[in-house]
Parts: sequence; C-alpha cells; structure tokens
Amino acid sequence: MSADEPAGPTVLFGRFMLPDTSEYPCQVNDLTVDGALFSTAAAPEAGTQIVAYIDEIGRVEGVSGETVPGGFRIHFSHKGQRRERFASRLAGRATKNTTAGTDLRRHARHAPENTQSHITLPDGRVYPCEILDISLSGAAVKVDVMPSLGTHLMLGKMRGRIVRYVEQGIAIEFLKPLNTSQLSAQMR
Repeated sequence: MSADEPAGPTVLFGRFMLPDTSEYPCQVNDLTVDGALFSTAAAPEAGTQIVAYIDEIGRVEGVSGETVPGGFRIHFSHKGQRRERFASRLAGRATKNTTAGTDLRRHARHAPENTQSHITLPDGRVYPCEILDISLSGAAVKVDVMPSLGTHLMLGKMRGRIVRYVEQGIAIEFLKPLNTSQLSAQMR
C-alpha cells in the first residue's frame, strides 16, 4: 500500500477546528496523505483553513474542499518532512490494521454488569453515561456530549481524561490505573 492509497476501511473519529476556534466532531473516511472525507453536520465553506485531531493519527492541517452529502473533503497542507512523517504514520496504521481481530490494548476489556454511570466535567456539569467496556487503564463510555480531547473528568469516582472518540462516545484513560480488586468491584 502506498501513502496515497486510503489507509484502510476503518472509520476514524476526530474533531476539527475552524479559524473562529469553534470545534466540531467528525468521522474520517478515505484517509490518504493528501486528504480525507470528514463526515459532519458542520461543513465549512470551501477554502477554509482547518486544524484537525484524528484518532490514531494526531494533528493535521489543511483546507476544506468541496462539500458532499453529510460532510466535506479536506486537502492536507503538509509539505516536506511533515508530509513524510504523516505518510509514515499512515503506513504504520495500515500495517497495524493488517492484524485485524488482534486487540492491541494494554489491558483486557470487560463488559461491566452495571453499565449505568455518569461523567462529571471540570465545570461541575454531570451527564449520564453507559459504560461500554472497562479495563485496568480506562473505559469506553456512551455519552451524549463530546468534550475536547484531553479534558479531565470523573467517571463515577474514577479520575481520568479523554484520549479519543469512539463510535458511540468517548474513551477515558484513568489517571491512576485500577487494581484487580477495584476492577472486580466495577464488574459487579
């Protein structure tokens, strides 16, 4: 696979920021070294400068292209060494995707018996959530809000930070990993 070919069929998630600093969540499809398709309800005008953060890839910069039903195309503006590093990340991701079915996470994920919980944001707002899975180092939760990556929060009584977006919500990395007895308590 070359860096100009799509990096695999997996849909990635991310956020993009417009020049007015407004941020919007998106799904990323057809990712190549030159651009991607961002699926979102907030398609900017063509020619708008964009900074985006894509799960598994990191920060990218570009210019919005034509709008398409349900989103828009983005043309990346990476040049020289930045373009080469970006191509390497895409190639590494493609290699990782060839191990389909292999879970590359640090700790095994478990489905908790009681999935209902809540997240508390730094400003005190509380939102109900559903724990999709949990491990010693983090959890994936289904929630209706999408705080920015890096936001510190509480999942129930566990402190963590948002490390990526998942299809139905957010992935949280605990600031202090759970021990096996704490995980067992969460599983009851």
